Amino acid sequence: MFVDRTRLLSKNIKKLLRRGATDNLHNIINKTHTADLAGIFQFLSLSEQKAFFNLFDKVEQKAMLFSELEHEIVLSLIEAEPAEKVAEILERMPGDDVADLLGKISDVRAKALLDLMTKEGSKDVEELLGYDPKTAGGIMVVDFIALNQETTAKEAVEALQKEYIDIEMPFYLYLVDDYGYLQGVVSLRQLVVIPPATKLKSIMDADVVSVRTHTDQEEVAQIAAHYNFLAVPVIDEHNKLVGIVTIDDVIDIIHEEATEDILKMAGLGGSVKYIETQTIFKSIRKRLPWLLASWIGGVIACYVVAHFEQSLNKLVYLAAFMPIIMGMGGNVGTQTSASIMRGLATGRIDINQIWRIILRELAIGFCLGFVYGAMLSLFAQFKYGFEMWELGMVLGFAMICSMTLAATLASSIPLVFHRYRIDPAVATGPFVTTFTDILSVFFYFKIATLLLHI
Repeated sequence: MFVDRTRLLSKNIKKLLRRGATDNLHNIINKTHTADLAGIFQFLSLSEQKAFFNLFDKVEQKAMLFSELEHEIVLSLIEAEPAEKVAEILERMPGDDVADLLGKISDVRAKALLDLMTKEGSKDVEELLGYDPKTAGGIMVVDFIALNQETTAKEAVEALQKEYIDIEMPFYLYLVDDYGYLQGVVSLRQLVVIPPATKLKSIMDADVVSVRTHTDQEEVAQIAAHYNFLAVPVIDEHNKLVGIVTIDDVIDIIHEEATEDILKMAGLGGSVKYIETQTIFKSIRKRLPWLLASWIGGVIACYVVAHFEQSLNKLVYLAAFMPIIMGMGGNVGTQTSASIMRGLATGRIDINQIWRIILRELAIGFCLGFVYGAMLSLFAQFKYGFEMWELGMVLGFAMICSMTLAATLASSIPLVFHRYRIDPAVATGPFVTTFTDILSVFFYFKIATLLLHI
């Protein structure tokens, strides 16, 4: 429903742009939420995007739009814009959004824009650019409420009304000492229900959950989700409060990390903008290395089949069951790897209990293999006659081996990769499937050779 509404609105905007109906377009801009307007841009051509963007009269509107748009669209919009106008827009954007955007352009142009911004705004952005963009320091907001712990409730309310009017996240008041060290936190709800003369340090929560500037953004998102925080304070190596990571950035992180993991599991690399922005040739170049693993696995499987060519020539009907043996193993591997990857991403899997997890998945794979192996055995005997009970045994054992191996590989490889700090998502796609196919074929023909006395 939401996507349909956006598509309908984009069609109307396309028609109005063709007609040059600027008054109608201005009405849409003024009455539509900025997030909805940002969603429309992905359905417009580059020329339509620029024409529509030029109808935004207020700098504040453009700043809000830039914060919502994909970076690639913003970069195309500001490409032909004078640097002075771009700097004016950037000054009205949150510092973390500006840092993210400047990190996508050349150092020369980024420096030129920073020079045009006010000294205070550019200083904050330069500080953020000094951090890794994938860490808490790179995504934090430097505009937050920090009050001395000796402040009273009345003084805090006055500070909110005078000094912190435009703060992005006013729900938490962070309390510091005279040196800027984080001491505690008070929620806005607590502030409005206590007597005016009450000192904030008497009601503050001194057990503050915080992160370091170098903490990985995925860990920050996990902390915020675990404690249901609207913001997470960020401290430097000296334990001084330097910023906060807000809930909107946490949501973006969760979406980005999940998308990257899915793309990696599919063997498509890890770029979040993969589908939307890459050309055909870039997509081909991205997929080629990952598919090479599957191709090599297929070649190895060919050699395995050729090794058992004698068995296959004597009992040609063995080939008819190869797809189902390999397919069921591949499906179990996909299910298991998805479960393991999700557990690692949400922190629900304890990496210290790796053997317990692998044995659990092994047991699940064995039980599933037993059930479907029995079903395939009965089917084979029904199709070829019940005197072919030996074939049924081969298929049953082969199915058990295939699904047990698939579950074991799909659980152990990502866990081992994670243990050694290698991205486990890269192991769950082509690698698990390839190994499963090779081993499934090998054990299938090996069991057939032994039980059928070929």
